[in-house]
Amino acid sequence: MNPRGRARRAWLAGALGAASAWPAASAWSFDLGQLQKQLGGALPGALPGGLAGSAPGSGNTPAGSNPRLGELSDSQVGQGLKDALGRGVDVAVSTLGRRDGFWGSPQWRIPLPPALERASSLMRMAGLGAQADALQLAMNRAAEAAVPEARSLLVSAVRQMSITDAKNILTGGDHAATDYFRAKTQTQLQRSFLPIVHQQTQKVGLAQTYDRYAAQAARFGLVQQDQASIDQYVTGQALDRLYQAIGDEEKSIRADPAAAGSALVRKVFGAVQGG
Repeated sequence: MNPRGRARRAWLAGALGAASAWPAASAWSFDLGQLQKQLGGALPGALPGGLAGSAPGSGNTPAGSNPRLGELSDSQVGQGLKDALGRGVDVAVSTLGRRDGFWGSPQWRIPLPPALERASSLMRMAGLGAQADALQLAMNRAAEAAVPEARSLLVSAVRQMSITDAKNILTGGDHAATDYFRAKTQTQLQRSFLPIVHQQTQKVGLAQTYDRYAAQAARFGLVQQDQASIDQYVTGQALDRLYQAIGDEEKSIRADPAAAGSALVRKVFGAVQGG
């Protein structure tokens, strides 16, 4: 067996040894080969869902090249975009930062980390289904508690936006604003989310067991680094969904500026459309 294979087997054996010590699983032993087969497909893969953060679509128009947009003053362009993004932030934070904002929505609910998700059927056979369910609920409650902390930082990013930023976003495709928010806020939001997430997830024993063995597995490349702890994973997933929710609102305004409820937003985004 090659070194990678030995490392994978050692990690799995240790993790499952700890899991089997739980009272619910004391009368059952895992089939290591079957569990390894289920885990193997999950570890190399990307995070689920095709979440926001992908590169803007091709064919974007350079900033300022739209003739209708050129008819608007800089202050109109800047304020119109800020109004639209402020609305996007309010909608996203209000949607996700409440009870069941994540947990109650199939679209936004955060799944278990791939390694645990692929093994969930075996965990249920082992009597560990309740622990898995409790962990997923705690993960989503943690995200719901953390999201309201993002509002002030996101609003600040909107207020500090330059005219160049505004024009680049307006002509940059459906996810240009999402990418702007990521660049301006992601590092700070990660720091503010982590302790809130930690308070919730560490109430569940499975989170602590996962952390112990996933951190070791990440050193051997068996688990992706952003899945090396439950807290890191939940924080990343919560931010992905928050940025996606903002991006969805931005895309909706682009598609139908007339429904935005603001004459200036309609004028600015209508100019981008050439309407």
